[in-house]
Amino acid sequence: MSVSSRLQPFGVTIFAEMTALAQAHDAINLGQGFPDWDGPDFVKQAAAESMRKGGSDQYPPMPGIPPLRQAIADRYSAKLGREIDPDTEVTVTCGCTEGLFASLVGLVDPGDEVVIINPYYDSYPVGVAMAGAVPRHVVLRPPDFRLDVDELAAAFSDRTKAILLNTPHNPSGRVFDRAEMEAVADLCIEHDVIAICDEVYEEITFGPEHIRLATLPGMEERTVTLSSVGKTYSLTGWKVGWAIAPHHLTAGVRAAHQYMTFTTPTPVQHGAVAALEAPETFYDELRESYRAKRDLLADGLTSVGFDVHIPDGTYFMLAGYSRFSGEDDRAFARRLVEQVGVAVIPPSVFYDDPADGHSLIRFAFCKQTPVLEAAVERLSRLSPN
Repeated sequence: MSVSSRLQPFGVTIFAEMTALAQAHDAINLGQGFPDWDGPDFVKQAAAESMRKGGSDQYPPMPGIPPLRQAIADRYSAKLGREIDPDTEVTVTCGCTEGLFASLVGLVDPGDEVVIINPYYDSYPVGVAMAGAVPRHVVLRPPDFRLDVDELAAAFSDRTKAILLNTPHNPSGRVFDRAEMEAVADLCIEHDVIAICDEVYEEITFGPEHIRLATLPGMEERTVTLSSVGKTYSLTGWKVGWAIAPHHLTAGVRAAHQYMTFTTPTPVQHGAVAALEAPETFYDELRESYRAKRDLLADGLTSVGFDVHIPDGTYFMLAGYSRFSGEDDRAFARRLVEQVGVAVIPPSVFYDDPADGHSLIRFAFCKQTPVLEAAVERLSRLSPN
């Protein structure tokens, strides 16, 4: 038995690798991006109530239960500046990751090219490979992680079918500004390209405006907008996501989705309805909570000696470690787990050329304050070169 050739290059995900190391060494895990607290009670209660009332034990409709599709349409009609049809333009998926895969498999043909921004969420090139497509990479570079418009334009050709765009951006924390987003839109229109937009960190920003590509002129008809309850509502284990797109793109997403998972568990869909009906104060409090955690970790890492890149969004933070080591990021990350007791993610795995990420490590600050403080205390034992 062997792994298929399309998956052989990717190996075991770095998140499984580093989490296993953290457990083996009883390390504080600032690697994998999941909150170490439970999601909101009002959301969990809605899911539980749907089971108590009955009717949640059998298959729901393939595109998602009608109340959830309506809740998604209601919330995003205002965000995207148009009326969204819940029946033809919303598909509920098993998390944003399945939405990504369904979009790629359903809309991209073998041999097509797909533009990927580096560093990327590690499933992006896997999804491109599963679609039989060819990746074209564009690199964001420190310290500002801006999109290089010339490099971006060079990645587009008459074979380009789609671009994968993640903003707010994991792992850099960059929130792309209007000029960058307009450059992406112009290229998509010029080359007749579909934009697959991963916006799971849409509500976790610290000042800069999150600009949705689908709202820019000419992009409504060529954009798939993806999100989920995982990051915003601290429910990463629920795996409830959605794809919003005009009906001709939704047809492709659903064509793949129906054979990937067919549907998402019914009770958590009912819980997601309650989540999407949360008052705006919920999102204000979410942002302020994460801002405080960001600042606590950034101040602590800076005092220890890391070169911190302050994120404008997400709950991740990249930091340089040249004061402590000249080794590559994977070796340094392993040493942090084994000798210091703090697990992080080496971001070189998020680049087509690992050398582009070898000087950085990624911290997740979606952890309780005492955990972040304890991690900084452990890291303070590091000795400079």
